[in-house]
Amino acid sequence: MTSNMENQQNVLLPEGSNRILGRDAQRINIYVAYAVANAVRTSLGPRGMDKMLVSELGDVVITNDGATILEEMNIDHPAAKIIIEIAKTQDKEVGDGTTTAVMLAGALLKNAGELLDQNIHPSIITKGYKLTATKSAEILNEIGNKINIKDKDKLREIAKISMNSKNVGLGDAQNYLADLVVDAVIRVADKNEDMYIIDQNLIKIEKKAGESVGTTRLIEGVLIDKEIAHSGMPKKIEKAKIALIDSALEIDKTEIDAKIEITSPEQMQQFLAQEEKMLKDMVEKIDATGANVVFCQKGIDDLAQHFLAKKGIIAVRRVKKSDMEKLERATHARTASSLDDLSAEDLGTAGKVEERKIAGDAMVFVEDCTDAKSVTIFARAGTEHVVDEVERAIVDAIGAVSSAIEDGSYVTGGGSIEIELAQRLREYAIEIGGREQLAIQAFADSLEVIPRTLAESAGMDAIDALVSLRAKHKGKEGITYGINVFLATVEDMAKEGIIEPTRVKKQAISAATEAANMILRIDDIISSKGRSGSSMGHGMGDMPPM
Repeated sequence: MTSNMENQQNVLLPEGSNRILGRDAQRINIYVAYAVANAVRTSLGPRGMDKMLVSELGDVVITNDGATILEEMNIDHPAAKIIIEIAKTQDKEVGDGTTTAVMLAGALLKNAGELLDQNIHPSIITKGYKLTATKSAEILNEIGNKINIKDKDKLREIAKISMNSKNVGLGDAQNYLADLVVDAVIRVADKNEDMYIIDQNLIKIEKKAGESVGTTRLIEGVLIDKEIAHSGMPKKIEKAKIALIDSALEIDKTEIDAKIEITSPEQMQQFLAQEEKMLKDMVEKIDATGANVVFCQKGIDDLAQHFLAKKGIIAVRRVKKSDMEKLERATHARTASSLDDLSAEDLGTAGKVEERKIAGDAMVFVEDCTDAKSVTIFARAGTEHVVDEVERAIVDAIGAVSSAIEDGSYVTGGGSIEIELAQRLREYAIEIGGREQLAIQAFADSLEVIPRTLAESAGMDAIDALVSLRAKHKGKEGITYGINVFLATVEDMAKEGIIEPTRVKKQAISAATEAANMILRIDDIISSKGRSGSSMGHGMGDMPPM
């Protein structure tokens, strides 16, 4: 009877469809998700390995940033795409901990697969995982340490640990970059009652290859990747008064079709003279406000450029809207939507505006702004590949420092927090009882994939390291013990200054749990050839069982 019903269901599907049911569907999804997580596993931590990603066009990316690796990988399977979404969410929310989140999701699914083999129903596993994620957040709140915007030393350590896994996070450059990141985040932080809100978009990152990492610097203002519009304009102005204009410095075309008849050279001369007068009037309006620098979001007519140059005014045209917003925050100027609206009160100020040639390209530096609420980190490195990795390291560090300031909480790293959570969750499993305790224990085992991987990358025996860590964490004094990957020993992470924002751990556990539960609840995969003839889930049926 069951066989007949299945056949009737399959009649509804178009010819060439592929369908995988029940336990087979779960096995395939778990296998694929674990394979994706395993691909980034070796990149975890300061001793993690890099991945070389080569596109079809031959473009090369070398990185050990989890989000970048997964984004660049060419993956079709829908279950794998769910895992990639974890990395994107983690990167967007906190900017760091992407590899941790993906590895945890893979471990949760692998351990869930073993429970499924014991005939534990997926709904019991997902319920147990949800309970555990909630309990984990409570434990993290309990054992998290307080931090505020004035704790620069601790914030610097958080930035360093975030950058540690990148291949630029070594030696003096790491300390120097950490200082830049902390200064940048503090400058753009807005206080709202007792809390701080940090808009990371206000920290612009520009990069150029050609110098050492140590020449990376923080600009108290905005770096515009454009050149000054006219060669006759000054290349440098100090005590700049800056006008931001959202309209074109050009003669507007009529909105309706119009026809102008010119029948004599005199009329042509009058027409051109009128155009010239209109452009000259525009420049006069700008000059009357006292502005000596103009940033225009639209175009600037060649003749208007000439008149601006004669007035000694610097002009930059076609500036991006995002850069205009940053200029507003940095110089305290107000963008004028038309020249009639522009007044002296709308002008912003900067200590210096200068065009410089960097690696053969002209760039405009708006520097030394008073109380700048938007800053720029100008990243440098010897080659394109390294400068890209420097940028990724800075972005991760900005996310980590911002999270620590906004939440006001941090925990120790080196796998210490995962071991402590695992210990407490095993005790929690006994309290809960029932079949859900098996899922809670599986969750606790999954958390230990982090210290296990750190131990392996340090060249330690993973089993010995885990046994030693568990013994340390049995006492309350051992709560901060983790893996020191540089010395390949078990040490107190608090004394070593290995600390991370609590939000990174919370978000990683939350995202990994949600993704694992979503995949575990799937018991039917249907892929069909659409009208274009391409298979939606190419390769789904070819996956070997776990």
